[in-house]
Amino acid sequence: MLDRDYVDENEIPVDEPGPQQQREKLRHGVIDLIETIIIALVLFLVINAISARIRVDGRSMEPTLNSGQFVLVNKLAYKIGSPHYSDIIVFRYPRNPDQDYIKRVIGLPGDLVEIKAGEVSVNEQIIEEPYILNEPNYQDQVRVPVNALYVLGDNRNNSSDSHTWGAVPIESIIGKAILIYWPPQNWGILQHQISPS
Repeated sequence: MLDRDYVDENEIPVDEPGPQQQREKLRHGVIDLIETIIIALVLFLVINAISARIRVDGRSMEPTLNSGQFVLVNKLAYKIGSPHYSDIIVFRYPRNPDQDYIKRVIGLPGDLVEIKAGEVSVNEQIIEEPYILNEPNYQDQVRVPVNALYVLGDNRNNSSDSHTWGAVPIESIIGKAILIYWPPQNWGILQHQISPS
């Protein structure tokens, strides 16, 4: 029996990492972390450039939208296209641009909008509105200005909208509401009804 340790000739000794190797490993870890943060920041900025998230506050869009729901908004919708009848839009409130409102498009630029006897007509054509909570109990008649939209809440008799404060300038539009994403049980794509053509 030998008194010395047996050394396998095929075994390659493993060197412990030296200070230089440890510094290099740490440097690579820091670079990876910085790259991850930059990618996350770029993604965040891109997502915020093309979309917005808003919380519905109040009952003006019932039954389509309820207070407390969160809605995803497509901010590119009207940069590459135009508003359509019955689009649900988010815009800066004309009387206080710090507030965001959400309403439904009823009249486009140049349209004649008339509300009487519980019915809404656009260019003398009564529109079908299966999405409203109740018929409007007020009257209004207006020619929508150029570069503006006439908007109403679906809860017609409990909504601050164009029938009380006028048309929305198109430059005030933030985007088109596309889906409810919170709470999870209400998740769904918003249906934009077809109105006058």
